[in-house]
Amino acid sequence: MPKAQETAVYTHGHHESVLRSHTWRTAANSAAYLLDSLKPHMRILDIGCGPGTITADLAALVPDGHVTGVDHAPDILDRARDTAAARGLSNIDFAVADVHALDYADDTFCVVHAHQVLQHVGDPVQALREMRRVTKPGGYVAVRDSDYAAMTWYPASRGMDDWLDLYHRVARANGGEPDAGRRLKSWALEAGFTDITATSGTWTFSTAEERAWWSGLWADRTVASSYAERATQGGHATAEQLRAVSRAWREWGEREDGWFSVLHGEILCRKDA
Repeated sequence: MPKAQETAVYTHGHHESVLRSHTWRTAANSAAYLLDSLKPHMRILDIGCGPGTITADLAALVPDGHVTGVDHAPDILDRARDTAAARGLSNIDFAVADVHALDYADDTFCVVHAHQVLQHVGDPVQALREMRRVTKPGGYVAVRDSDYAAMTWYPASRGMDDWLDLYHRVARANGGEPDAGRRLKSWALEAGFTDITATSGTWTFSTAEERAWWSGLWADRTVASSYAERATQGGHATAEQLRAVSRAWREWGEREDGWFSVLHGEILCRKDA
């Protein structure tokens, strides 16, 4: 079993403003590229499951199979278990895991899925090697990550530009790669995959309700989450600079012509039979 190499720090933490985003995620809005490949009997490993909303959706889609959700943060798994219990799902369980050294035998799962994980880990290629190792021959590794440099919005905002620059600096100081989306195919090739379907997907926030939700969670995250602590403690921004970025988010959210798009890279890798 490879030695764990988790050297990155999860930039966001699990503040309420972060979970506002995580609990909104579903298999439909976050894993659509995978869904046509699922069969009712499949055994799935969901890495970085967080509060378990995508995990629960996957379990509902494989009623004759089983889903295991794993996360590096033990505390969030109680939230995931509550999510599964509320939906009455019995074909699901949760455990603590390090994606760099998974505690599962070779060829265990039909599908290994990770959403917004590789941008936060210390060695994404090693993570993909582990995901490939525990996947059955003919099975799938499915990964989706956002690409911060490719995010775009209207209207232009100096404060939002400051946010993007700051986020890049904080995330990389924590050992992650915020522009992971564009790198997924390259990482998969380095990890040994040969059958790779690389696609992309987006989230778009434009209506008044969407703008209020997206701007509000980022405005709060900027000043109140673990991200805020790491930004100030790492010397990347002062508290006043964070408040200015937070105000810029709220100002953008109030614009009737406001529009924001998040680009995600996606890879669906089939393991050689």
